[in-house]
Amino acid sequence: MFTRPFISVGLAWTLVAGTVVPSAAIEVQPTDEQIRAALAKGKEAARDRRPPDSLYARFGENDEGSPNGFLMTKLGRLAVMAAHLALRGLEPGPVEIAGTLEEPTMLVTAMIVGTHPSFAVDSYMVLNQKGRLIKPMTVRYDGRASPREGETDRPFFRAKVVAAFKYDEFDPLAETTITVFPSKGEAVSFVLDFSRID
Repeated sequence: MFTRPFISVGLAWTLVAGTVVPSAAIEVQPTDEQIRAALAKGKEAARDRRPPDSLYARFGENDEGSPNGFLMTKLGRLAVMAAHLALRGLEPGPVEIAGTLEEPTMLVTAMIVGTHPSFAVDSYMVLNQKGRLIKPMTVRYDGRASPREGETDRPFFRAKVVAAFKYDEFDPLAETTITVFPSKGEAVSFVLDFSRID
């Protein structure tokens, strides 16, 4: 079903070790101290002129020609929001903070690579935790991938797939395999240890 040769991945299952900053885990109910730390982290990033999206927990290769992605957890979202606002001389208020903490889903964004502009249409994503498959609430994908220039003469295309997973349906401490199934091409997988992500 997913074997048409449009995605430039060497193996049917490409396992990419996740590189993330050590922390307690994906916090479903962050403490006041963790919330303050996330907001401070965002302000610090703005002060250092680091881009806000650098604060998300990233996985995969740091290379535009390879599959990669990032997680948007509650604490990650708080840090990014604080960074965006701090760059404008503002701070998040109680309503914005509460809205982020009440979010029922974690967003997983994967950037995948293929050789056709529409290769990501109808893509799907799942989590696998010790053989248990967790399906997303929603999946969005680029209808038309962006062209990129690689080291070869052949151009390639890069597309985004975003899935929302309910916090109460996965284990925030488990080793997890994220797998993306493009409709045209081969599945791409990333292995992460959720216990090391904030």
